[in-house]
Amino acid sequence: AMLADPPPAEMLTPGITGLVQALTQRKKRVFLVSGGFRQMIEPVAAVLGIPKTNIFANNLCFDADGSFIGHDPTELTSRAGGKAQVVADLKVANGFSTVVMVGDGATDMEARDVPGGADAFIGFGGVQVRDKVKAGACWFVTDFQDIVAALE
Repeated sequence: AMLADPPPAEMLTPGITGLVQALTQRKKRVFLVSGGFRQMIEPVAAVLGIPKTNIFANNLCFDADGSFIGHDPTELTSRAGGKAQVVADLKVANGFSTVVMVGDGATDMEARDVPGGADAFIGFGGVQVRDKVKAGACWFVTDFQDIVAALE
């Protein structure tokens, strides 16, 4: 039941709500592509106003009595290179001419480095700075407000 309740907005990374609002006001579609678990991401997406159809993440599986039996191996994000494949697939399926990936990890950055993947990668270090991400990002920020300001 705890995972079913949306988290209070103040528990989210500072600035993420404003960034998502700024993007959606500009008619940009926002997707959550994560190696985390859908059951934990859906409540966050609800707070941010991101539809469940725009979430690509691993899925925890349970049997009829509620016992955990594993994760869904058919989710692209459950394997190496999965985030990059999701981004490339989204680009083709939606006819996007430009896709920018924002993330804090090396697997987020990989989405830019595959054919047909993201056109740019913005590294985010507002929670934790990872040197590889900072060095490899097209642009590195520690505050989502920096991205919002660039949109204006």
